[in-house]
Amino acid sequence: MSNKTLSILSYITIIGWVIAYIKHKEAVPHSSLVRYHLKQGFGMFLLAIAVNIVLTILVSIIPSLSGLAFVGFALFILNILGIVNAANQEEKPVPLVGKLFEDKFDFIA
Repeated sequence: MSNKTLSILSYITIIGWVIAYIKHKEAVPHSSLVRYHLKQGFGMFLLAIAVNIVLTILVSIIPSLSGLAFVGFALFILNILGIVNAANQEEKPVPLVGKLFEDKFDFIA
């Protein structure tokens, strides 16, 4: 698979991320583009899990907060923007939250 394909795949579910990670590990030399988008995609995945857990707890305690479900839609839109950056082969962070993930996840080498 090409670096562009692996970069895009890193945003599409955790299964896509694992496939992109394994292919990136096997590739020599390692692509900085794929590494960057693997970090962004993994960060988005962890953020989505955390937000969903918090929202589930909040809505179960206070049912009138069910309108906060739009936060999940916002995360989906941010993921789409990450895919667009990967498709354009740009190492741009996901808007709003991407800067948080740039220097994290050192296991992605």
